[in-house]
Amino acid sequence: MLDWSHLGKYRENNRLEAKRAQGGLPHSIWETYSAFANTFGGILLLGVTEGPDKTFSTVPLPDPDQLAADFWNTLSAPGTVNVNILSHHDVQVVESGGNRIVVIQIPRADRHDRPVYMGRDPFTGTYRRSGEGDYRCTPEEVRGMIRDQTDISLDTRVLSGADLDVFCPESVERYRREVESLRPGGGLSELETEAFLHRVGAMARDRRGTLHPTAGGLLMLGWETEIRREFPGYSLDYQEPGEPGTRILSSSGSWSGNLFDFYLQVYERVSRDFSAGSPVRQALREALVNALTHADYYDRRGLVIQRLPNQIRIANPGAFRVDVREVLAGGVSDPRNAVLIRLFRLIGAGGGQGGLSGIRAVWQSQGWQAPQIVESFGPDRTVLTLPLRPMPSTARLRQDIVVFLTDAAEASAAEIARGLAVDTQTLLPLLNVMEQDGILSGEGEGPGRHYRLSW
Repeated sequence: MLDWSHLGKYRENNRLEAKRAQGGLPHSIWETYSAFANTFGGILLLGVTEGPDKTFSTVPLPDPDQLAADFWNTLSAPGTVNVNILSHHDVQVVESGGNRIVVIQIPRADRHDRPVYMGRDPFTGTYRRSGEGDYRCTPEEVRGMIRDQTDISLDTRVLSGADLDVFCPESVERYRREVESLRPGGGLSELETEAFLHRVGAMARDRRGTLHPTAGGLLMLGWETEIRREFPGYSLDYQEPGEPGTRILSSSGSWSGNLFDFYLQVYERVSRDFSAGSPVRQALREALVNALTHADYYDRRGLVIQRLPNQIRIANPGAFRVDVREVLAGGVSDPRNAVLIRLFRLIGAGGGQGGLSGIRAVWQSQGWQAPQIVESFGPDRTVLTLPLRPMPSTARLRQDIVVFLTDAAEASAAEIARGLAVDTQTLLPLLNVMEQDGILSGEGEGPGRHYRLSW
């Protein structure tokens, strides 16, 4: 028997698509396959209808086993889609409501397989999911997915048409002082400017052996006007709404406009209320550097940071290259800009707080509301919100549990606690109350007990 309440949560938040298949596969199934694979994944049902009240009911299928076989055969046929990302356990025939239906679980595709598209042309056959509908991706979105396929960091590219003049001399000098202060006696102080930039990765040799700036070096230490020649959509914007004179724009012309100088100015502003060496100050630096090093600077929308009264909001171009849940669990990293990561680590920035999972741990230790991460598409964007306020009241925490289980479908108390950055022992009594109230239903005993929404 299929658990419809469980599937209902997938429909609302994991992009479930209900299809009624009578007399063969619906043509739109391949649009949905592409859309799920290129977004967050989802479950596709054949032999199910959805009523006006958002409840599901099954309908008789002439031959569900043959329909499942037809799906596999068509999926494997040349020209249907460019890649099969499913395994056989992802396609099942199950009994529910007195009928046998086909359940197809489509995961989010690995970045090496994206874009997943219909036909033979990614620019006409690539789809994504928005709300409850599929939409055809723009050429810009498709190009972004293609860029992310490569295992060679794009910021390592040698810019053969550029030379030392693209760098801001003052930025290079400031950066050099930072590096040498952390690595005295490393032999860097004796190097000429070009040799120093080569040593740190801001310059590299082309096929002829001539030194030129790397894309990462240009972003880190270049003039804004030169950066925009290579990255037309490049933009950095720091805002403190309501405060006069507290907006920092890379295009203002009053400073270099590069990542390094932006980092120096913004880090001091976002962390000014916390003492030097405090875990919060270090976590804020980690969050800032993560955004600067993981952004897709070829995207047309720039990076925006807002310091609001009760939160810090960091929005950068580009989606996650791996599943967000894996990132939050810790130990998973798939950097987009390897040169930028190296350049920041040479000045002691980045890689010191365990990534996003470490930032969440710091927030939990402060008793603050958990950081929130949201991915959006069209164009791709990742938004990290860092609340600067205490944990919510019991009523608010109940609401956060409902939201978490809407997204996760089901989870253990420990998983919910990690997701909401609260203590498990604090959370358990509330879970029990919500279960008694009929809001949650649980299955299993002890630490292995899992909870899900009852509706």
